[in-house]
Amino acid sequence: MKREMDSTSIEKVSALLTAAWNADASRPLSDHLWLDLREGGRRGFAGILMHEDHHDHLIAYCQISRGNSSWSLDLVVHPHHRYDSHEIAPVLIETALEVVAEEGGGHVHWWVFEPTNLHAALARDAGFTPGRRLLQMRVPLPLGGPAPSLTVEPFRPGIDDDEWLALNNAAFAHHPEQGGWDRGVLSARFSEAWFDPAGFLVNRRDGAMSGFCWTKIHSDNGSVDDKGRPMGEIYVIAVHPSATGGGLGTDLVRAGLAHLASRGLATAMLYVDEDNTFAVSMYRRLGFFAHHTEVAFVGDVNP
Repeated sequence: MKREMDSTSIEKVSALLTAAWNADASRPLSDHLWLDLREGGRRGFAGILMHEDHHDHLIAYCQISRGNSSWSLDLVVHPHHRYDSHEIAPVLIETALEVVAEEGGGHVHWWVFEPTNLHAALARDAGFTPGRRLLQMRVPLPLGGPAPSLTVEPFRPGIDDDEWLALNNAAFAHHPEQGGWDRGVLSARFSEAWFDPAGFLVNRRDGAMSGFCWTKIHSDNGSVDDKGRPMGEIYVIAVHPSATGGGLGTDLVRAGLAHLASRGLATAMLYVDEDNTFAVSMYRRLGFFAHHTEVAFVGDVNP
C-alpha cells in the first residue's frame, strides 16, 4: 500500500488502467481519483498495488480517496486475471477500508460500471448496499431549436478562480465529489490536457457570476460514441442558489452544447444522479437519452 505514489508506481498503475480501458471501452477511475493518482497522493489517499511473481504487470489496483463528504473507492483487476477476482478483490477492499477506519471512518462509495453478480457479492461481503445510480445521458449535435440567446464569456484562470469556487461550493454544498473544492483541486483540472478555457462558459448578472457550463472534449479512444466518434461532455453545470428557477440552467446547457457543436462534435454526454429528477427531466426535454447506468455500492466504516 502506498500513501504517496512515485513515478514508477504511477506508470505501472497507468498501464493497468489502459489494459482495463481497452478491454471494457470504459475508463477506470473517476476524474477525482485519476487526479489524486496523477498528483502522487494527498491527504486521504491510498493506492493498493497487487503484484504476482513472474508477471511484469500489476494484476490489480485499488484506490481510496477522501472527497467532500465521503470516500470514493475504485478497484481494477487486470483483464488477464479477472477469473481470480473473487480472491483478489476482497483483499484489496479490506485494505482500503482499513485506511478509512484509520482516518476516522466515514461513508464510502464504490462506483461500478455495469455491475455483475460478483460485484454485488463483494459489496455485500464488505457490508455495502446498492446506493446512488448515475446515468450517462447523451444527445445528438447540433441541438435543434432556437440558438441560445444567453450571454456567456470564457473562464479566466487566475482571475475567476475564487469567485467560481464560491459559486461551485454553494451549488454543490452536499455533493460528495463536486463540493468542497479548493484552488488545488481546480488547478489540477487546469493542468489536464483536455482543459480549454474557451469551453468553460460563465454567465454574469449585474457583474457577478450567476452560473457556468464547463465543457470537455474527449480526445481519447475510450470516450467515443456508438459510431466511434469523439464526444463532448457537459462536465459541470451549475447555477448560483440565488439564481435558480428562471431557466438559467437550461440556457447554460444549450450554450455548452452549441459550443461543442461548433467544434464539429456529433454527440454530447453528461453524468447525472438518477434521483435528481428535476435535472433528468430538463435533459430529456433537450433531447438527451439515458445511455447506461453506473451504480455506487455504499457503506459506513467505523473508526
